[in-house]
Amino acid sequence: MTGTGTEAMRRGVLARVVWPVFSARTWLAITHLLAGLLIGLIAGIVVIVGISVGVSLVPLFLIGVPILASVFWLCAQFARAERARFALLLGGNIAAPPPPPAAGTGWRRVLRTMLGPAPVRNLCYALLRFPLSAVQAAIMVTIWSLGLALVALPAYNRALPGGGVHLGDWTLAGHGREAAAVIAGLILLLIAPPLTRGLAAADAVVGRRLLGPRGDANLTARIGELERSRAGVVGAAETERRRIERDLHDGAQQRLVSLAMELGRARAKFGTDPEAAAAIVDQAHEQAKEALTELRNLVRGVHPPVLSDRGLDAALSGLAALSPVPVTVRVDLPARPPAGIEAIAYFVVAEALTNVAKHARASHAEVAVDRSGEMLRVRISDDGVGGADPAGQGLSGLASRAAGVDGRLSVSSPAGGPTSIEVLLPCGS
Repeated sequence: MTGTGTEAMRRGVLARVVWPVFSARTWLAITHLLAGLLIGLIAGIVVIVGISVGVSLVPLFLIGVPILASVFWLCAQFARAERARFALLLGGNIAAPPPPPAAGTGWRRVLRTMLGPAPVRNLCYALLRFPLSAVQAAIMVTIWSLGLALVALPAYNRALPGGGVHLGDWTLAGHGREAAAVIAGLILLLIAPPLTRGLAAADAVVGRRLLGPRGDANLTARIGELERSRAGVVGAAETERRRIERDLHDGAQQRLVSLAMELGRARAKFGTDPEAAAAIVDQAHEQAKEALTELRNLVRGVHPPVLSDRGLDAALSGLAALSPVPVTVRVDLPARPPAGIEAIAYFVVAEALTNVAKHARASHAEVAVDRSGEMLRVRISDDGVGGADPAGQGLSGLASRAAGVDGRLSVSSPAGGPTSIEVLLPCGS
């Protein structure tokens, strides 16, 4: 048993040591660095030639201005292609900088477009791409080739002139020195994968700095996103307020008015026709119970007491019990999320199950709630006919409610079904 465990441990250590050499991340990083060398060479030649020709022809009736504008346009397209390459090979999404404000007219607008911060940074990146890639590729190729050469040294060392590798007066001939060279090569090969990925990560930092938006642009975009989220939350709250008013006016208020009228008729008949008055009181009693039921449902729609008292599991189980479509509820939470996040998750599920009952023509639905890192994940799925429109009033309202707390809502509902709605809500640590 001990021998088996030791053997398994050795295999595990060997896999952890050898696997990075063959992992997809390592070879994608190698591909990225080598591709950057070729791409940078082409981009550098085009930019240097274009700028040289454009600047030299500017005094000749401004012929060079269109050439310079073309160079900046090519740099912008190159930057777009590079952002796509970073996303494809390294998995790092670099956001495009926001477009410059359309201020000014004529030459002033052309100069602002050409010499703005983003075009200049695109030009700098195009000029920097080749020398940066040359240094990165030189380091990467040296470490990999030297490691492979040292590991394979015993196979070719004696066939070299002089019977072995000579470094001045020092030679690698002999079994002991060859073994040391093999060990050094293995160490280099173990260092090569993390070094390669580190070079690619450093390249991604440079690309994000030059190809992405500046810090103030990120802040502006974030402020705009928060403003849109706030507008969405205000709109969702206004829609909810109107729904509550409509339910009160058309439901409970009408029943209470009818109840008051029935009680008035009963009071008028008590002296002349007690039996009719008793029948009217019975009807009024039924209407009072129906009004209480509608008020309970309305309160449940505003904020169910069971959600505050017992949490999401019990509240969602109550929703499932009231649904005309059979619903399976699975809640796996190590701890209760904040009250506001719980309320949003509850209302998302309530609205989604209402839509399932009204439109999906489903025979079964499922609600799953769990924790994914720092996010609360809520997933509602059904086996209905599909075709749910994310831009519709119901789903767009849910998306706005989730966006108000920096959450995200995604919908998958192909024609013919099934439908799946997933909501991610931040719930802290």
